[in-house]
Formats: sequence, C-alpha cells, structure tokens
Amino acid sequence: MARKRREPETATIDAVTHDGRGIVGMQGKKVFVAGALAGETVQFIRRKSRRNFDEAELLDVIEASVDRIAAKCEAFGRCGGCSLQHVTPERQRDIKAQALRDNLERIGRVEPQQWLSPMTGPEWNYRRRARLAVKHVPAKGRTLVGFRERHAPFITDMHRCEVLAAPVDGMIDALSDLIGQLSIRARLPQIEVAIADNDIALVFRVLDSPTDADKALLKAFGEARQLRIYLQPGGLDSVTLLYPVSVDGPLYYSLPEFELQISFEPIDFVQVNSEINQRMVHFAVQQLQAGPDDRVLDLYCGIGNFSLPLARNAGHVLGVEGDANLVARAGENAHRNELSNAEFRIADLSKLDGTEHWVKAGWDRLLLDPARSGAAEVVTRMHLFGPKRIVYVSCHPGTLARDAGTLVHEQGYTLESAGIIDMFPHTAHVESIAVFTKS
Repeated sequence: MARKRREPETATIDAVTHDGRGIVGMQGKKVFVAGALAGETVQFIRRKSRRNFDEAELLDVIEASVDRIAAKCEAFGRCGGCSLQHVTPERQRDIKAQALRDNLERIGRVEPQQWLSPMTGPEWNYRRRARLAVKHVPAKGRTLVGFRERHAPFITDMHRCEVLAAPVDGMIDALSDLIGQLSIRARLPQIEVAIADNDIALVFRVLDSPTDADKALLKAFGEARQLRIYLQPGGLDSVTLLYPVSVDGPLYYSLPEFELQISFEPIDFVQVNSEINQRMVHFAVQQLQAGPDDRVLDLYCGIGNFSLPLARNAGHVLGVEGDANLVARAGENAHRNELSNAEFRIADLSKLDGTEHWVKAGWDRLLLDPARSGAAEVVTRMHLFGPKRIVYVSCHPGTLARDAGTLVHEQGYTLESAGIIDMFPHTAHVESIAVFTKS
C-alpha cells in the first residue's frame, strides 16, 4: 500500500517545551512543532510519526506571539547549538523556570518554600568553552567547522557563532580555511576551545600525525592570532602544546570577590559562562553560611570552583572528585592561592557505599555539583554525612528533582529555595540551583 502523503496543517499552539517546540493536540495525538510558540497560529507539516506523538516542521507563522523576535544568528534553525533565539530572553527564562517547576512537582513531588529569581548574565558571546566539530566536505568545496545540525548528524554550514566568546565568535571561516590547507584535513574531527582570562587555547584532535608543513601552518595561525595551539593525537593525556614553545603559566580564570585565580588545562571542565559562574559561586557561598568553625564537603569538586571560595570563610574544606587529573589541579590551585585549609581526594561517587572513612568525618555544610546523571548514590546516604545545609547545583532538572525528592521524603530535609541559572542563553540547557536545610 502506498504511504499517505503528508499535507500541511494549520493549528494554534497550546504550550511550548523547554527546548522550543510548540505542542498541539490533534486527533487525539500530540504534535511537537519545532520553533512554534504558545498561542501562535502556525502552518506545519508532520515529518516523523511516533506511537504517542508526531514531530513536525514549522512552515509558516500565521499569527505570531508577542514573545517572538528575529534570531540574531544566520545559522539559527539549522544549527543545533541554539533552539530559542526566536524567543525574548525573558520568555526563555520563563520556559526554563517552568521546566524546573514541572520536574520538581512531577518527579520529586516537592515545591520550594521560595522560588528564586533567575540568575542572569550576558546573552551573547558568553561561551568560553566549546567543542567545535570539523568535517572536510569536497562537495561544498570547504571544510565545515561548527556545531551539529538540529535535525541531522551533519555539521552546520556556518560562518560565525554569536554565543562563542570573542574573538573565536568570528574565527569560524579562518579555521575552515586553515584546516582546508592541511594534508590531514580529512582526519581532524574536532577542535576544543578554551578562553581564559589570560589566553586562548585551541586543541586540534588529530587522527593522523600532521606533517611538518601542517605544523608550520598551525603555528602561523597561532602566532597571527596570539593563540595557544595544542594537538591531541589520542586520549586526554596525549594533549601537547605545539605553539608557542613555552607559555607564561597555565590558563586561568578569576573569582575577584574571593581574590582567586583558578588554573586549568584546555581540556578541563570549567563553567562556560564566566559572569554567571561568579554570581553562582557567590550565591552558593552565601547560602551555605560556612564560618570558621564549619567543616564543608564539596562533592564533584572539579578543579576547585566552589571549594576554594568556600575555604576563604570555612574552617576546613574537603573536595572530592573522580578524575585524578582534576583533583591534582584542585590541589595545585589551593597551593597557588595559599589556602592551607582545603584538601582534595579521589573517589568514584557513583560507587559510594558509605563505608569510606571520610564520609562519616562530620560535615556541617555540603555542596553538590554533579554531572547530568545527578547524585543518587550520595543523597540516599545523606544521613551519613549529616550536613545542616546543602546547596545543589544542577545541569539537569530531572535528576535534581529525583534527588530533591530523596532528600525531602527520605532524608529529612526541607527544600528551602530553588531557581534557574541562565548559564546557556538561547539554548535548551536548564541549569538550576537548590538549597536544602535539615528539617
């Protein structure tokens, strides 16, 4: 039997998801329309049919929402990096805040005593860390550099990026031209971008060894733009500096309020939005209320982004992290900033069983900043840690809600406050922060 040909349909959108898809119910089935906003009358065509819902492409906006604006980026709609540039920043934050509310209510069955105002910062050129995909495409006559397309695994054909921090925002075409001249252009799949307060680093992932001529081109690119150029032929431990021959100290970012410089390697995890990070750290330190008699535990501590500011006021801080390289970096940062009351240790927090001697060492305050998978193994054993106050920084509202439910319903904590952090404007990322107190 011939497949029924899809025809354009018209409807008024009922609601919108946190990633910018409009929702409309038709013939007993939900249809998700990418790029449509609540209250808009739109024309769309269904592209993918699922058991419980269909996915549709937006063809035309017949009656636009007052929240709709013109996207700043030429690649918007094709690039998968941003999904909300067509929405006012205020409405973007409303959508993300609603996603947090829905998750806390539906998954965690909790509600904070206070909803925090969104933590906001710069809306453009905020991104200091990024991974750019690379693909040489002979049919296009160029090497594509950028983020993946929204609806396909291909790399977006783009020429600049409005959310990348300067000067890398305008460097896409130059990188495309550079890689197109290399003999290994088909064997260079990605570039890591790290923009520090003192320098800019680009890490080129290479599957084949570059020739001397290739290295000369890369060095010239770094020299002309005053960049640190690194090569990564294998795993993370294979990253080596190509240009310049030597550097004047490691990359670092500053937390001026706490008189800290935090050093990092170009492949280390750091929060992408510098201004938001400073406000987030300020809030976390303020909410934990740690004094000189308090012992503070910072789990998933990374390179010490929260541990070191907390150590300015607390009696003792222990940071715990599963990555040995990050733990070493955190210790070096404590030494460099002359903080003798902060120490760090390696532990796989996903395999915590409660018998570890440091778990029961007596903790007054606790900070959590886990990956998207959350901190289930930690929160189910919170009675062993025993902190009076907890600050939980989250990059996934679903796992925050799950863990909040455990803390409130099983561990005797009250969800004092919660709110979103606008770490990634124009994207679907929902970052949030929550404060818990012992009931």
